[in-house]
Parts: sequence; C-alpha cells; structure tokens
Amino acid sequence: MASLRPLDDRVVLKVLDAEEKTAGGILLPDTAKEKPQRGKVTAVGAGKLGKDGARLKIDLAKGDIVLFGKYAGSDVKVDGEDYKILRESEILAKVEG
Repeated sequence: MASLRPLDDRVVLKVLDAEEKTAGGILLPDTAKEKPQRGKVTAVGAGKLGKDGARLKIDLAKGDIVLFGKYAGSDVKVDGEDYKILRESEILAKVEG
C-alpha cells in the first residue's frame, strides 16, 4: 500500500461522500447530489517556509474533518482510493464538535 506524504503547506484529504438524503428525509438520486466539499485529513506537510527560513506550523492534524472550496486542490487516486491534495490556504474551515 502506497502512502502520500505532502510537501510544504499541502494537506491530503480523503473526500467524504455527499449526503444521501436532505434534512427533511428526502432521498437524493446520484444526479442531484452536490459535489462533496468535506474531507478527513489523512496527512499534513511540514509547513511552509517563512522568510526567515523557519517552518510555519500547519493548524491541522490527521483525523480533522474540514470544508474546502468546490474546485479546490487536485484529485488523485492511490490504490483505488480517491484523495484530494490541496494547500492549507484552500481549506475554508475545520469542523468541530
């Protein structure tokens, strides 16, 4: 099994599936589901290099659930699994609770 080790301020996400039904309980067909915009962090890079040469810490950790922009990052497939690689700045929020 291959593993991904992101460089600099990049983050690897396992994209979470779109919701199968609405809040009201209506089942959605595949064509009506929105493109997933939630992911689980599987790996984080060491951080971007600052102007002084020191690494800037990434504010995410493996296992965090995050929201990202609809067209953010690059989609990759490793060992049959779909992942998304994006920069920390492309992540919109961390889901807490």
